Amino acid sequence: MDDCLFCKIAAGEIPSMKVLETDGAFAFLDIHPLSDGHTVVVPKAHSSDITGLPDSDLLPLFSAVREVVARLRLKLGVEHFTIGINHGTAAGQLVEHVHVHVIPRSTGDGGSSLHGVLPKGTAREPLENILKRITL
Repeated sequence: MDDCLFCKIAAGEIPSMKVLETDGAFAFLDIHPLSDGHTVVVPKAHSSDITGLPDSDLLPLFSAVREVVARLRLKLGVEHFTIGINHGTAAGQLVEHVHVHVIPRSTGDGGSSLHGVLPKGTAREPLENILKRITL
């Protein structure tokens, strides 16, 4: 996509701090890192969210995520990570190009797990009802 920030970064049109590049994915340091080594991994193919990304682009994306984790583990000595996708603006997605955050974590860093994204009690419908709705 012509005006997509992450497409331009992956194409080398906008400078970045490249961590990894493969045929199908590009990884770079987040310019607003939550921790040392916080890396953003994007598919080279444009898609605003994960549901629009073709299956053929999913494996390269998540293979790159795995490689970034391995590099951060080896080079920075990090053993713990939060790996996540903000999917849609209400979930905090700021750039409309699917991307995966790889955030190195350490004991006592003050962060929370993904269970800290929403307050407890936000889900109100019984699990059985939800299961029926999503499996029909």
